[in-house]
Amino acid sequence: MSTTIKNSISLEEIYKAQHNIKGVVEKTPLVFMQNFSDRYQAKIYFKREDLQVVRSYKIRGAYNKIQGLSKDELKNGIVCASAGNHAQGVAYACQKLKVHGTIFMPVTTPHQKIDQVKMFGREFISIQLFGDSFDDSKKAAIDFCNTHKSTFVHPFDDLEVIAGQGTVGLEILNDSQSHIDFLFLPVGGGGLASGVGSVFNALSPATKIIGVEPVGAPSLTNSLEKGVNTTLSEIDNFVDGAAVKRIGELNFNICKDLLYSTDLICEGLICSTILKVYNENAMVVEPAGALSIAALEDYKDELKGKTIVCVVSGGNNDITRMEEMKERALFYEGLKHYFIIKFPQRAGALKEFVVDVLGPNDDIAYFEYTKKHNRDKGPAVVGIELDSKDDFEPLLERMKQKGFLGEYLNEKPELFQFLI
Repeated sequence: MSTTIKNSISLEEIYKAQHNIKGVVEKTPLVFMQNFSDRYQAKIYFKREDLQVVRSYKIRGAYNKIQGLSKDELKNGIVCASAGNHAQGVAYACQKLKVHGTIFMPVTTPHQKIDQVKMFGREFISIQLFGDSFDDSKKAAIDFCNTHKSTFVHPFDDLEVIAGQGTVGLEILNDSQSHIDFLFLPVGGGGLASGVGSVFNALSPATKIIGVEPVGAPSLTNSLEKGVNTTLSEIDNFVDGAAVKRIGELNFNICKDLLYSTDLICEGLICSTILKVYNENAMVVEPAGALSIAALEDYKDELKGKTIVCVVSGGNNDITRMEEMKERALFYEGLKHYFIIKFPQRAGALKEFVVDVLGPNDDIAYFEYTKKHNRDKGPAVVGIELDSKDDFEPLLERMKQKGFLGEYLNEKPELFQFLI
């Protein structure tokens, strides 16, 4: 590739990628979101990469990379490491191009994503589960490449991959009817932000680009603060599509110059956002796909009257995680609270608690005695779901007045983790 990376990747290479992926990758819609626009008093659009054939933008970079490999580079197959979405993109590309691929995925990858990889790759791919994170899988994948002389297809730290992801930006600007003031992009390894950021730097430089990361894996934010690309010692894998310990080298060098700012989003807000877009818009987004939407809340004071685009990067959400996500969302919104309740040593204490302590809209969502041999009078772990977070302080005060309050568990994460 002739492009010299300094502050961005060239438009020439991104237009070339757009030509390479034509007929394989979907041109996804840029959708005006009325409910979010009303909420934030702005014009808000979602770039629906969750509607790709593999339900994420990752097919763009994967296909652009693999279709450009030589016969010599393909003769021993290709290898990738991924928490799920890049794996699906590579698998689909392998099936389309009739290339054999070995795909390394963390053991923690949701089963839904593993099944999707098998479906898209068919007989052209094999899956190896290794380690607890993308970084563990990546090390195993590179070792495999060295042993078998295969070609490694990096999920983000690669020029052709970045160019493929940049085609998202070309489509956004082609479909937008007005100047875009803010662009929110999820950041994991930085491939999407590097590619799309390069497009906007060339064609819409006044747009403010916000890179959004999960608070449990702030590889870009941490590196920007230190002024050098830095590896995190540990990360939280909850947002599996954006959980990397170190952003790519090319990606960091591009993003540090192109992004207006970064934003960190907590798990609770991510879960709340996932449920909101599902309930209000019938959209299924994965945790990484919800990052850009969740960031609107942090920037709400700057958005009024502006035009905003959120890239919804993926919709590969494991349905079995929804109950956990609902719990985390309620906790974040202040609507779910856990207590150790000390029932007084008198008859009718439980009835008194229900009648005199609980408010008219409070609901017991969890109840378990801590001592099975003394159920009538022993303490119990009780989960209470509120109709409004404003009901919490009155509930707490009634518990204290009646002598029921033992411990409030929401503020004890070492205990709370066993309940959700």
